[in-house]
Amino acid sequence: MCECLGMYGEYIGRSYHPPNKREMTSERIKTLRERKGLTQSTLARMIGITRSSVNAWEMGISTPSTKYLVDLAKIFHVSTDYLLGLEATSSINTDGLSEEDILAVHMLVEQLRKKNQ
Repeated sequence: MCECLGMYGEYIGRSYHPPNKREMTSERIKTLRERKGLTQSTLARMIGITRSSVNAWEMGISTPSTKYLVDLAKIFHVSTDYLLGLEATSSINTDGLSEEDILAVHMLVEQLRKKNQ
């Protein structure tokens, strides 16, 4: 939300501005890092950069280069499109699961969707 002023500085209300792609990327990196229980320093060491670079990404000051987006996607098991805010869904890596296990995951997801409708 932001305060909106008219042409002469008069208050005309509030409006909502959806987050831009940079804000979305920064929030997703921070959320995924925290969910994985990693510190900024640990994540930085994993991909060979400084902690301040990770902090800059999370603050929306800069965005990761293509190389680092790919590294982050692999670490967090999401797509680069998800990190960039181009898709709203994340994916689940089912490597090592049997067909029966994968079916159980799909059924659980469908039950949760129904519950949340």
